[in-house]
Amino acid sequence: RRSRPWSPELWMQRKQDILQGSIKSRSRAHDIITKMLASLGDPYTRFLSSSDFSKMSKYDMTGIGLNIREIPDDNGSLRLVVLGLILDGPANSAGVRQGDELLSVNGSDVRGKSAFDVSSMLQGPKETFVTIKVKHGNCGPVESMKVQRQMAARTPIFYRLEKRDNENSSVGYIHIKEFNAVAKKDLVSALKRLQNSGASYFVLDLRDNLGGLVQAGIEIAKLFLNKGDTVIYTTAGDRQVQNTIVADSGPLVTTPVMVLVNNRTASASEIVASALHDNCKSCVSSARRTFGKGLIQSVFELHDGSGIVVTVGKYVTPNHKDINGDGIKPDYRRLPDLNEARDYLLRCQSKKLS
Repeated sequence: RRSRPWSPELWMQRKQDILQGSIKSRSRAHDIITKMLASLGDPYTRFLSSSDFSKMSKYDMTGIGLNIREIPDDNGSLRLVVLGLILDGPANSAGVRQGDELLSVNGSDVRGKSAFDVSSMLQGPKETFVTIKVKHGNCGPVESMKVQRQMAARTPIFYRLEKRDNENSSVGYIHIKEFNAVAKKDLVSALKRLQNSGASYFVLDLRDNLGGLVQAGIEIAKLFLNKGDTVIYTTAGDRQVQNTIVADSGPLVTTPVMVLVNNRTASASEIVASALHDNCKSCVSSARRTFGKGLIQSVFELHDGSGIVVTVGKYVTPNHKDINGDGIKPDYRRLPDLNEARDYLLRCQSKKLS
């Protein structure tokens, strides 16, 4: 939330004032960037030193140091364009450049696919190879290159089948530590295995999960929702709703779900918790509200390996609640039993239909 007036005109004027002076060192440039970002009054928009920025590589979705995004072309079709590269990373060393269009992965045409799905296709065991085809620039040559993966995202999914006291049914307990490139794939596997082992309902533990990749959280929320259910609304500028993200297929599981949260459940975790809660797919259990970070951010790497994190908007829950700074209020201060959870979901669905 901005604490002082801001406008594009004021920002450009400040930029011109700074550029009229002399910036004699890299550290001085970093100081200026830090102060400019601080003037926006948003604690989450910030400058990161090269050492701090490198720590964010664990959220590299591809394993080859690549950041791709869907960009519409003149015909309205979507292209997958390289927006960022980890300097000296595998893709950069192989010859991929910012602005290149990704055409195929291991011989499979990726045009028309989502950036998230293609990023997952690029993932694989460390030191294995993936073959990609890119078109350099808007009208440059097409090149096929073999790239060695430098890292593989570790699974954040831990699960077990267990019995609760005074219950005849089995519960599938799933702990998600963070949201990364393999979270969705590994969660699908866990849900199927637990169902096949006899789980009659699920406990999704998001305690101490500070987030990670927002898109991974969105894709995971969709696994539990009906087709057409709203996952989140994204807003920008004067809080005008700009986009509605909805589930595009039916739920993977239809049994009751209970979500465990705490005051360190934040960002992508809050997207999952609120999406399931507001669509009457789960109840939320915690002794305290969640953290309350409902911001959408973009990350940019600078030429010297440092970077900036910029808030570009915020999201509101399917029930149109802005949780930023407020968090999600739990339905129960303890984990309810199965009958309580069923009764809660029935009341929720009845209220939603009325």
